[in-house]
Amino acid sequence: MSFVRNCISVLCDDVRAIFRNDPAARNLAEVLLYPGLHAIVLHRLSHYLWRRKVPFVPRLISQVARFLTGIEIHPGATIGCGFFIDHGMGVVIGETTIIGNRVTLYQGVTLGGTGKQRGKRHPTVEDDAVIGVGASVLGDITVGQGARVGGGAVVVKDVPPYSTAVGVPARIVAWRNPHTGETRRLEHLPDPEGTLLRSLHDRVMQLEERLAELEEETELHHRMEHHHQPPLLHDKMWAVLDDIEQVEWNGITDRDEEFIHGTGI
Repeated sequence: MSFVRNCISVLCDDVRAIFRNDPAARNLAEVLLYPGLHAIVLHRLSHYLWRRKVPFVPRLISQVARFLTGIEIHPGATIGCGFFIDHGMGVVIGETTIIGNRVTLYQGVTLGGTGKQRGKRHPTVEDDAVIGVGASVLGDITVGQGARVGGGAVVVKDVPPYSTAVGVPARIVAWRNPHTGETRRLEHLPDPEGTLLRSLHDRVMQLEERLAELEEETELHHRMEHHHQPPLLHDKMWAVLDDIEQVEWNGITDRDEEFIHGTGI
């Protein structure tokens, strides 16, 4: 009888978690249609049989739940009370995962391993943690109590309690006071596009400065190497050329001149 009461109590906690976390939950009839609730109820049944080493049936229940809800939870995963999966499609929870109480997962979350090693190879998610859309938490790591993982993050290291982790790979960007709720930023969120634009701007400015220097050097070199000759030297040079031409023509014979004009051919 106590087992039945315990099951009902856990189910009530799961239903309350939906009302607590989802503003779209208006009444009990709607909540009972939630695929996340179906998945966790079926998982608790399969996990109960798994712990008693019943063969085949736990995996069968897990696969039926996956087919019906799109949520894959291994029968070996340990999940606490008040667990909430929002929408849930694409959620994957590995065999050795341990999830505390009042944990929230959004669609597309993966609590998986990083290889084929045996033993504890999946994450531990402590009480009141929130894992955002499409996040991947990989390996035997711990997401601390009250921690938050941003959407699309890839977490491969421990996340301290009441902190916020974002990015690929995830890094801690904020810490929240559990008593006051005040959030303190540890660093600014990454802005790769802004960083790239600033880098390109700096590079363009460097190239423009270098181009201006080269143009100045070229202009100076042109003035030094191709400056006009002094007028007196210019006149003397043409006078010498005229004298040379006159000497050459005076040395040409009449026969040479006839040959030049074609009469001697």
